[in-house]
Amino acid sequence: MEKLMYMMMIEKTKTYNRITKKVVTEHVENIRELDDQGKLEICGVFQGYPGMAGMYILRAESREEAEEICKREPLVAGGYATYKLAGLRVANRENNYLL
Repeated sequence: MEKLMYMMMIEKTKTYNRITKKVVTEHVENIRELDDQGKLEICGVFQGYPGMAGMYILRAESREEAEEICKREPLVAGGYATYKLAGLRVANRENNYLL
């Protein structure tokens, strides 16, 4: 079975504009830790997409592991954001772009 990556879409809540510097620091520390563990493929902030804060593409062994990563994200754990998680079949040269 082909392994999936997981896309975490981070959606702002009504309290998003109350984020403190401490929470932002924890968020960045979380990103660094995921990257150090090899769990983060890419992440970024959305521009011009109201209501959306950003996204992560995660490397996880299972959807359950990806869910746990999402729940630990400081923006989510602090109530500043929610998330949607989707499995992602990567199309690339190695798999002939899923043909």
